[in-house]
Amino acid sequence: MDASTYQAAVERYFAAWNAPDAESRAKAVAAAWTEDGSYTDPLADVRGHEALTAAITAAREQFPGHEFAHTGEVDGNHDIARFTWDLVSTADGSSPAAGSDVITLAEDGRIISVKGFLDRVPGAA
Repeated sequence: MDASTYQAAVERYFAAWNAPDAESRAKAVAAAWTEDGSYTDPLADVRGHEALTAAITAAREQFPGHEFAHTGEVDGNHDIARFTWDLVSTADGSSPAAGSDVITLAEDGRIISVKGFLDRVPGAA
């Protein structure tokens, strides 16, 4: 795999997280993850397109008016890549949360698994 494969996977990942409605979100999840793909962070541990879509929907409902923005560079080797992100208010640009994720990719470039880390969360001191 090369840098363009990692970058394309991350772009599809953010397209899923930022999809504006249920139908486009489900399509974006299917484009980004394998059928049995998973997502694990301190708040979620889900597998499969339906559960992934539900987890993303729940996060979007918790933070209306926010989008996930990729920050920094994508770093990858073999079938894994890592990157950072901010959750950004579309109204004022504030960012209540940020994190970093490590993804494992299938041969077709879709995500097999995401291991997420929350680097900044609302209300944390």
